[in-house]
Parts: sequence; C-alpha cells; structure tokens
Amino acid sequence: MKPFKYIYNLLILTFVATLLGACVDALDEPLENQFLVEGTDYSESQNMVLLLYGSYAQLYGMQWETHPILGVRGDDVNAAGDQFPLIETDEFRYDRNFWMYNSVWLNLYSDLLYWHGAIEEIEKYQEAGASEANAQQYIAEIKVMQGFKMLQLARLWGAILIPLESQPSHLFNVQVSEFSEVLEYISGYMDEAIPFLPAVHPADRSDVTGGITRYTALAVKAMANLELQNYPVVVAATDEIISSGMFELKDDFYNLFKIPGKLDRENILEMQYSDFGQASGTVTRFNWNFYGPALWTPAVSGAGGGWGFWEPTTKYIKFMLDRGERIRLETSVLFTPDGMNEIRSDPDFAELPAWISNITRDGDQFNNHPRYNFLSGKHYLPSVQLTPGRFTYGENKNFTAIRYAEILLMHAEAQVSGAGSAVLSAEEAVNAVRARAGLDPAPVVDLDVVLDEKFAEFGMEWGVRFNDLIRHNRTEELNYEGRNFNLQNHRFLPYPLEQQDIIPQIREAAEARNQ
Repeated sequence: MKPFKYIYNLLILTFVATLLGACVDALDEPLENQFLVEGTDYSESQNMVLLLYGSYAQLYGMQWETHPILGVRGDDVNAAGDQFPLIETDEFRYDRNFWMYNSVWLNLYSDLLYWHGAIEEIEKYQEAGASEANAQQYIAEIKVMQGFKMLQLARLWGAILIPLESQPSHLFNVQVSEFSEVLEYISGYMDEAIPFLPAVHPADRSDVTGGITRYTALAVKAMANLELQNYPVVVAATDEIISSGMFELKDDFYNLFKIPGKLDRENILEMQYSDFGQASGTVTRFNWNFYGPALWTPAVSGAGGGWGFWEPTTKYIKFMLDRGERIRLETSVLFTPDGMNEIRSDPDFAELPAWISNITRDGDQFNNHPRYNFLSGKHYLPSVQLTPGRFTYGENKNFTAIRYAEILLMHAEAQVSGAGSAVLSAEEAVNAVRARAGLDPAPVVDLDVVLDEKFAEFGMEWGVRFNDLIRHNRTEELNYEGRNFNLQNHRFLPYPLEQQDIIPQIREAAEARNQ
C-alpha cells in the first residue's frame, strides 16, 4: 500500500489544489489561491466555467523542467552548465534515477489526471441542468490540453499509460499502450473535441482570450499523425487551418517570441503569463531562469538573470551561417565574446558577419561565463521590455507552443512524403516561411529542403528537430561532437525508476525493453 499512497498523494495534490477557482478571475489568480470547494451545488451553473479557468491555469502552470527534457536531445541545443545527468541525456547516456525524468513524468500525468477531474465535474454540472453547449465546449478544450500533453509523454517514453479518469489508483488497471496506439488515441480524441470548439483565432475569443479553438485541436491532430507518418490526415488537418485564413506569419520574427508577439496571429497555442502592467503585486509567470544568462549587463539596471543551462549548438550556428541567415539566427542565438571566438576558430567561419555581437539590438550585453558560450534567444526577453519596476528574468513573457509556421512546414513535409493538397503546395508553404526569414525561394522543395527549413525555423523549440530526424531515420545527424545515437536504445527515455517501483505495468514494459 505504501507505493500507492505515494503516487496518489503526490498526484492528487495538484488535482485538489486547482480543480475549482474561487472566483471568475481564476485565470488571473496564483495557483495556490484556487481550491476545490466541498459540497459543491451543481445547480449553480454559473460556476461551471471556473473548472475551465482552473484547467487553463493548470496548462499555464507547466513546470520549468518539462521543456528541456523534451528538447535536449536534438542537434540544435546542448545542455550547458553543471547539470551532469542532463548533459548525459543530451549525449544519449540515460540514467533512470535522474530526478528530472521522474519530475516530468509526474508533471505530465498530474496534468492529465487533473483535467479528467475537471471533465468529471463539468459533467456533473451538465447533469444538473447547465448549458450542454457550454459543457461540451469546455470539455473539448480540456481534451485538447490532454492531447497536447499526452503527445509529449509519448514522444519521451513511447509506450505509456493512457489515463481514462481522475483517480490515480485507476492507473494500476490500465494497460501500457504502444507509441502508435497512443498517437492514434490522440488523433481520435481530437476528432471528439473538434466539433464543439469555436472556429476562431485564439486571440479573437471573447471568453478566454488566447484560448483553445478548433484550429488548436487540428494542429495537435496533425502533429500526432505526423509521428504516425499518416500524411494524408496531416494534410487534411493543415488544409483546414490554412484555408481558414485566420493565421499568418508575423513579419517581425525577432519580436514574435517577446512581448509584442503575445497573442500574435501566428500563434495557435501559447502558455500565457502576465504581470498586469503593474510594477508590483499579482503576477503569473513561467520560470525562465533555466534559459537566462548567469552573467550579463542588461540595458535596464537591476534586471535579473538566470542559470545558463540551455545552449544552442555550434552545429546549428554554423548551419545558419552557411545559409546566410540573419533574422532567425539573431533571434535564436545570443552570443558571448567567447562564443564568437569559438565560431571564428573554425577557418571556414573566421570572418563573422558584422551584425553578430554579444550586445543585442535592445542593448543587453551577454558576458562570458564558464557554463556556456551561447544562449537561446527564443527564451530571452529584452530587459527594456520588462514592465517598469519588474526585474525577474523573462517576466510577462508567454511561452509559444504551436505556431502557424509549424503548420506550414508540417503541411509541406506531408506532401513531399506522398500526400497531396489542393489548398497550398509544398513549395508555397516552404517559401512563405523562407520569405519571412529574408531568404530567396527554394527552386525545388523535397524532404531535404523541408527538414533543413524546420531545423532553421524551430531551433530550441519543443524537440521538433529530434523528432523530425527520428521520424525520417536520419539519426546520423545526431552523431555530432562525439555522440553515438542508437535508434533502438536511445529513441525513448528509460521509465523513471520510481515509477517502475510503483506501477507494475511500467516495470514490465521496462524489463521487456531491456531484453
């Protein structure tokens, strides 16, 4: 019984703490102020929406360690600093005892179980007479949240448990589903949600600004089917998003990832945070410290830094220089003086473009530090964009999860892999992204061109590069700087040892992998 109590107590805390907001402003409240109201009167249908607000708060409450584990294994980014097990993960030497594996597992499963609980509560309001249309829309939005997070679980561990209800104990009776089965489940789950979701741009929602829409569900469906290599379904989903005319590429790529990019027409899903434009008081924030500089001279005196654990690779930087990239390289990579010297030490890059500097266009200076030579610009907020009086690194910055650029390039990838579209050709999709980057059109678009474009566009974002290379069996690209990737052994992380000790099915799945 002790192991069960451990997982139950650990997971249920999040579920109970945030299931129901105390007021209609729950999205703006710190998570600790949201609580489960005992003795709920389900006839008070006006309170049903609080479950939706709490679900968004759970989505935006993503813990900082989740994204690094998702993305660290690609050839676009290296783990920097002194986090030895994370560096080992980056180099395909996995330790099932690594605390971050278990933390990410619990983070994602806590979300999934919490959202099942929210759905169960909404159904009770519906049974008590609340609006069926509202209830079905709220449930559909939550299903998309679940689909997105389940996709991340599957990308990390392959075969996983698919939660079907809110009680953690029921996981003991759930069979492990193979990677393809999970993806098929996600695709079908999105089909269940799509009919009930508003067909608007997220920024145009009047009830939950920036919330999930029909197009978010279609994007998650496309992502799941891309992993399945079910390319006609990918094209069908991306066709609808493109045909809607509601999304466009932001001209200013640099600011897309900063304050001016909040709720941009390019964004399909973004985690939202705010300091409400006030120098002090209530704030909802993501912990950007992992990506921030350990030593810098900000333009705004007193602006805080970070830990410096996320470093773009020299391979990525040289790839971008070879392509003549400026705006995407300037946006994606922050240089230190040592970093510039490292690139110059290669005779092929002895002369760097004059625009490359350790001082950004916003006046922040990135100084040398023993942990890293480069930092991720996509996770950087210029100090001049901080609300006056606020000094925490990255405060008020949103975390973009799905962009229209990804829709266009998934659309192109599916077409060059055999699917067809009457809405937009692969050439048109790729060249739209290239035009925004200031590049000439590609005369021919094939899989090589598409994957290169995705490498350039999505460096440091959500493990896109790693999954692209795996999907097309191009894993030799991962064997850079002495790495030795083996598809059978390294595609998925080992199940966390703590979960193997708790859940028999996971232990059995781990043993089967090791045979």
